[in-house]
Amino acid sequence: MSRAELPQDEQTGRAGHRERPGRPGPPGLPERETARGEPAPARDRELDETRRRPAPLWTLGLFRSELTITFRRWRTLALLAVLAAVPLLVGIAVRIETGDGGSAGGDGGEGPPFIGQVTNNGLFLVFTALAATLPFFLPMAVGVVAGDSVAGEASAGTLRYLLVAPAGRTRLLLAKFTAILAFCLAATLTVAVSALATGALLFPLGEVTLLSGTTVSLADGMLRAMAIAVAVAVSLVGLAALGLFVSTLTNSGIAAMATTVGLLITVQILSAIPQLDAIHPYLFPHHWMSFADLLRDPVHWDDLLDNLRLQGLYAAVFGSAAWARFTGRDIAV
Repeated sequence: MSRAELPQDEQTGRAGHRERPGRPGPPGLPERETARGEPAPARDRELDETRRRPAPLWTLGLFRSELTITFRRWRTLALLAVLAAVPLLVGIAVRIETGDGGSAGGDGGEGPPFIGQVTNNGLFLVFTALAATLPFFLPMAVGVVAGDSVAGEASAGTLRYLLVAPAGRTRLLLAKFTAILAFCLAATLTVAVSALATGALLFPLGEVTLLSGTTVSLADGMLRAMAIAVAVAVSLVGLAALGLFVSTLTNSGIAAMATTVGLLITVQILSAIPQLDAIHPYLFPHHWMSFADLLRDPVHWDDLLDNLRLQGLYAAVFGSAAWARFTGRDIAV
């Protein structure tokens, strides 16, 4: 029996298969073309790439997810609680010391900067608390969070699942770094708000006498206090980038946190050695106390801008190193 004599169903296949445009035919036959003239598999690959390409809303959701993870950890909440307790302890200590007519800071004027002005104006407790926490407490908290950002995910085994999502390694690393910067600001504001509340409860509030001798209103002093909190947060950007880079080098969160804090202590020791003054301008804590220039009239911008440039340099160098390491890293855990 010839093919022309076969029933129509058998000519098209036992299952009644009919050739349709855009579907691949039986093996050995050329691919069918779509109405657009493209092979069907090529169009499917294009659709898959489109689906995997992250949308801006996905990037925003990734950042929001990183913020949630960062601020829901008990370790983060404990760090913020410790930072909030420091101004309270300083305020109570000053109140007890000056309760019998003594002067804050002792007869020799020892203690953090601005502490002698706290009894006259509680707003100075904000400046005192920031000056007291900036050398160690604030950087240590940032070092812990930054060091745990990538290494903590790797040690918990969740990093490989994050990389399956279509966000990409660059966007994931950028979201983590932005979350660390958000923590820098949150930690600084925690100290400032706690100090302001404690100062308002224990001491009077009023006009602020600046370091240059000019007296400004309380509202102006509050604005300067907010600007100082932002300046302190910016001072931690270089350490945040360094901690992020260290976090990409290991799969142990504890090791990354310990290394970042150890580097912080080492740099602080180097900053205190007079014989190494040639390298001091290149160390990230060198301009940390430049926020005091915001309490002058007019404001001295030189050290503030130098601090901004130095932190930007550290962020660029160690942020690029973290990106190079993370994008080329083989995630095996």
